[in-house]
Amino acid sequence: MKIRRSIKDARGESDLFRRRALMGFVLILLSLTTLIGRYVYLQVSRHGEFVTRSTNNRVKPQAIPPARGLIYDRNGVLLADNVPAFRLEVVPEQIKDMPALLAALGKVIPLGRDDLDAFNKQLRQSRRFESVPLKLHLTEDEIDRFAVNRWRFPGVDVVPYLTRHYPLRGLFAHVVGYVGRIDVDDLNQLDPKRYQGTSHIGRSGIERSYEDVLHGTPGYELLEVNADGRTQRVLETHPPTPGRNLYLSLDVRLQKAAEAAFDGRPGAAVVIDPRNGQVLAMVSVPTFDPNLFVNGISQADYHGLTDDPDKPLYNRALRGVYPPGSTVKPFLALGGLEEGIRTPEDTVLSTGQFCLPGQKRCYRDDTRGGDGTVDMVRAIQKSTNTYFYKLAVDMGIDRLSHWMSRFSFGSKTGIDLIGESEGILPSREWKAAHSRQPWYPGETVITGIGQGYWGVTPLQLAHAVATLAGHGVPYLPRLVMASKGVGEAKRRLLPDPPGPSLIRKPSEWAVINEGMRAVITDGTGKGLNDGFPYPIAGKSGTAERFSRTSDAYDTNKNNAYLASRHRAWFMGYAPADNPQIAAAVVLEAGAWGGKDAGPIMRKIFDAWLAEHDGVIPGSQRLPTSATAAAPPSPAPVATRPDNGGGHATEVEDLPAQASSGALP
Repeated sequence: MKIRRSIKDARGESDLFRRRALMGFVLILLSLTTLIGRYVYLQVSRHGEFVTRSTNNRVKPQAIPPARGLIYDRNGVLLADNVPAFRLEVVPEQIKDMPALLAALGKVIPLGRDDLDAFNKQLRQSRRFESVPLKLHLTEDEIDRFAVNRWRFPGVDVVPYLTRHYPLRGLFAHVVGYVGRIDVDDLNQLDPKRYQGTSHIGRSGIERSYEDVLHGTPGYELLEVNADGRTQRVLETHPPTPGRNLYLSLDVRLQKAAEAAFDGRPGAAVVIDPRNGQVLAMVSVPTFDPNLFVNGISQADYHGLTDDPDKPLYNRALRGVYPPGSTVKPFLALGGLEEGIRTPEDTVLSTGQFCLPGQKRCYRDDTRGGDGTVDMVRAIQKSTNTYFYKLAVDMGIDRLSHWMSRFSFGSKTGIDLIGESEGILPSREWKAAHSRQPWYPGETVITGIGQGYWGVTPLQLAHAVATLAGHGVPYLPRLVMASKGVGEAKRRLLPDPPGPSLIRKPSEWAVINEGMRAVITDGTGKGLNDGFPYPIAGKSGTAERFSRTSDAYDTNKNNAYLASRHRAWFMGYAPADNPQIAAAVVLEAGAWGGKDAGPIMRKIFDAWLAEHDGVIPGSQRLPTSATAAAPPSPAPVATRPDNGGGHATEVEDLPAQASSGALP
């Protein structure tokens, strides 16, 4: 059999080969072009990005929080310090199973519910590559246990930091305040750049009010890390700028004397220099240890403070609102002079009660049978209610409230602290905003003795008496005197310029000063000047709530009963001829203003005088005979005028000689 052979097409095969070769070359060229384009894209277009990624795998930026500014008293005593401590931090992006990590870590270092709650809240708000504090203020034992088990917890580390410490504990707790851990609400409001690495923020007092000054500006450092995220070395450091130090006008010795004078009884005292408005002491009793709050207070400690019936967390000096009682009488008398309604010689007959025309219900005086005929000085000395009932009616509530508002009653004093209460200054406008009832004439009557709707804070009354002591020149009360940054000279903060004097004539101030001197020499404050070499001027106030059926002159109540019902005030200044210190003191449970609150003020003045070595330039000392032995302490007599309607009514303590059994 013959096999047919096909004729070979050399030309066709050659063309097919060329086409295939060309197609292969094009494909190779396209592949090379794509590869080169990809290289160009990665190496040129995205060069910066990949260099950064590569660096970040080796270099880790870490924020350096600034040291918080320190706080000192006027003499350089440290009130708020920074001490070294250690905390446990977690980097979320390096943790695959956070619950498992926390469970395992809790077996090495005890983690409380408060620690976990704070960590989880901050974890939700932070970026994954940022460290989040888990447990603050580690003990040495906890640090040692973690060091042994560190290999088990990648992404967790012990970090040194500065924590706040208050060496005087509760002495300045209400005024200096405290710092606390930053929470979720804070993160939503704070500048994230400025607070990088910061775990604490001011919560109350000066710490909160001057947060921007105390905090400072953070720095950062670049760390070289290995594949596990462990730091190998520091490549670059940019130090933070610490916060500025603050120097307060407060005096530690005066503060200690004021707090000790209360002997644990709830109340408050504020002491001011009337020449410039500087606050020398600001005490609220009882107090608390602010160090408990710095790194997270335990539930047991917190409930112990909040459940305490004496409310140690409550800042009575700044926020406590109480009826001022007879302490408003000198200001009202001055208003009568300024408004031209009274002269110092005008007299009023005090018969024991005051009645409005056309009304059957009358308002009782302090003393049964009254004080007789009294002028302005004697009315202040005897605290004669009838005099001030009539003066309030003659002024009218509109002029009365306008005048008293000039002493910052019913408004904030302007002190450099957040959280000040405004109190209540009775007026038509105030009542219209809080009640549908009109203003009644009887409400004007009791307003004249500091009762009814009245409510003042110890700070307001201290500011008012300081303004009076300064011959009517109102200075804004101030706590911070100076600040100082690192490498800077101390920068004194200039006080705000005072307003014009509220008193037109020096003779009018002299009348009020004479009346307040008489309170000390032969009134409800008799005996408070004994042993003090310079003249003191003051005024007491004692208020109680009771019904119109109460016996206003019942003297059979014991002191424990009276102390549980009365608000005892005393305000004053010294030296009376050249005032350099003014104070207001309130006891929430005191029997009598002069007997209970007055001695507290005197102890404050004693401590202040001791700092001056007993010599006050520009002031005249009392004769030696006037400062010798002190007479017996005044004994209280319960005399309570009934104003009806359940309003608080002024209750004054009588001078010692009036309580010797000669009362009618």
